[in-house]
Amino acid sequence: MNREHWKTIWRQEEEIAQIHGWDFSHIRGNYEEERDLPWDYRAVVREYLRPKADLLDYDTGGGEFLLSLGHPYGKTAATEGYPPNVELCAQTLLPLGIDFRACDNPAAIPFPDGSFDVMLNRHGSFDAAEAFRLLRRGGVFITQQVGADNDRELVEFVLPGTEKPFPHLTLAKQQKVFEAAGFRIVRGEEAFRPIRFYDVGAFVWFAHVIEWEFPGFSVDRCFERLLDMQERLEETGKIEGSIHRYLIVAQK
Repeated sequence: MNREHWKTIWRQEEEIAQIHGWDFSHIRGNYEEERDLPWDYRAVVREYLRPKADLLDYDTGGGEFLLSLGHPYGKTAATEGYPPNVELCAQTLLPLGIDFRACDNPAAIPFPDGSFDVMLNRHGSFDAAEAFRLLRRGGVFITQQVGADNDRELVEFVLPGTEKPFPHLTLAKQQKVFEAAGFRIVRGEEAFRPIRFYDVGAFVWFAHVIEWEFPGFSVDRCFERLLDMQERLEETGKIEGSIHRYLIVAQK
């Protein structure tokens, strides 16, 4: 295929790049990540989540993970700040009896002191001091986070010299943040694992959706590098980078 044909295909992916909840089904089969983390976040949560526990999921996205836990709805609360997801959660969580509240400030969550036994945050913003306020004595905050070095090889491939958006997000630095807020670290792990793309169009969609990692990315701006990526894909069958994740379980 010639250059203009690729540009047309990739621009089509660029134009439709959006996300509903936290749904990557559009590129399913053309991309994979988080298949081999050394921990299972859901299993970790279940270790601490008892049926009578009051649960808060902060930055719940579309509520997909929260609902997958099957926790009693009357003991479940959630927040979300991204407007399209706020609307989605209002439609899906509130009718179930889940106490959903819109919130885009992790330092000012609209619940009273000591409201929860377990607080979750997966790949969202959080404030350790606010989490400490919201938890009861003995309560736990469980988070899996995207680290500072996430997708860096891919970013450098298309946007060389781009600064890390969140350089403070490492296990060592964040453990200190939690300890300073009064928590005891129960568990802390960090991992780097592969992320693979089997189609450059899927990468274009991904880079637009994860815009904070790929600031200023566009097909036109990065076209020559995308052609290089396509050449690498044809030679090796994949485009590969690495994800950076860390897990913290902190107890009040």
